[in-house]
Amino acid sequence: MSDSSIPTDISATPDQASVVAPDGIAIGQAESTAKVSIRREAWWYLGPAFVASVAYMDPGNFATNIEGGARFGYQLLWVLLWSNAMAILVQYLAAKLGISTGKTLPENCRAEFSRPVTLCLWFAAEIAAMATDLAEFLGAALGFYLLFGIPMLPAAILTGVCVMLILAIEQLGFQWLERVIMAFVGVIGIAYAFEMFLSKPAWQPILKHVVVPEIHSSSIYIAVSMLGATVMPHVIYLHSALVLPRREAHDRTEHHHRKMELLDVLLAMNGAWLINSAMVVMAAAVFFGSGTHVYSIEAAHHTLTPLLGKFASVAFAVALLASGLSSSTVGTMAGQVILQGFLNLRISIFLRRVVTMIPAIVVIAVGLDPLKTLVLSQAVLSFCLPFAMIPLLILTQRRDLMGTHANRPVTNYLAAVATVVILGMNAWLLFAMFTGKS
Repeated sequence: MSDSSIPTDISATPDQASVVAPDGIAIGQAESTAKVSIRREAWWYLGPAFVASVAYMDPGNFATNIEGGARFGYQLLWVLLWSNAMAILVQYLAAKLGISTGKTLPENCRAEFSRPVTLCLWFAAEIAAMATDLAEFLGAALGFYLLFGIPMLPAAILTGVCVMLILAIEQLGFQWLERVIMAFVGVIGIAYAFEMFLSKPAWQPILKHVVVPEIHSSSIYIAVSMLGATVMPHVIYLHSALVLPRREAHDRTEHHHRKMELLDVLLAMNGAWLINSAMVVMAAAVFFGSGTHVYSIEAAHHTLTPLLGKFASVAFAVALLASGLSSSTVGTMAGQVILQGFLNLRISIFLRRVVTMIPAIVVIAVGLDPLKTLVLSQAVLSFCLPFAMIPLLILTQRRDLMGTHANRPVTNYLAAVATVVILGMNAWLLFAMFTGKS
């Protein structure tokens, strides 16, 4: 990125401006200029967390949130709240690692851990990347099918072409791709705001279930899948790479960069939480509230028309398509970071996109149920998550690696609790599955 695209007047402050201002009018103008400069700087830093947040509202989220809301009403909204809190913590730690070391999480793992450990972490990361890529690719193909009536197999090929075109935008500069993905996030948000308006949910039970945890053996599979769909291992790796261009392009301090990235994370992750919550609320209000059983995303789309009208089903399909295309793009980027970081192996990102299309095309050609495949992929992601979180926690608490930016004790405690919660929910799921209670 060229220096001309970086704000050059961000160092001005109202206090500094008032010293040189000769009168009241000039002071006001100087303060106004300083505020504009601060807003320009904040806008320049926004982007990495929004790219990562796309994975938190991908087609896997559609599948788990719709099934969770349709089967259990508002009961599992608390899972999204706590998952989002963990996502904020984890994504910030990933960004902080990249800013402080100048290397991605996979690169740090390769440098700091033994070869066998690195290979084990790489294998788990690739499983996570394949699972999420399958979900995202299927979702985009479903979006084309529901919106335009294109058969699934041609829709899958069209998805691959569109994702390659989106990836090519990065040749214009990293911020161009970020802004395109942020636009996709905006489309998803607007679509679900419209869905919420039409579904007219009951707000009192919503507030209750957001705050009060409630779970049973019958809902543990969906709860773990919602967790796997919300805290995504592949974007933990990716986020540590997304912050590097700004680290290299700006002369601000690491401390300032971390503060601005925290703002980025808070805005993006809370936005993703609201969108995920809107999915569950819509499914609970429309399907659970009417006693309608929804066994597929296609059925959810078609059922919306008689219940809420044609515009609701169109908004649903548009959101799914935007989610699938943007998250599939992000998934390909994450896979590239994983491969380069863990193995120091570089291949064309377009070649990787072609290779990773194959599992989704096989699923579509064989005729497997897309909704069940999506939910299963999210459960797989939940099992892979500790393989990203534990190394991240180990590395970010090391003062010899992070210097003064090493984690504080309270941060280590919170991250450890989050990891234990995920492992505990996974163990509960295994028990429920093997005892036939799931």
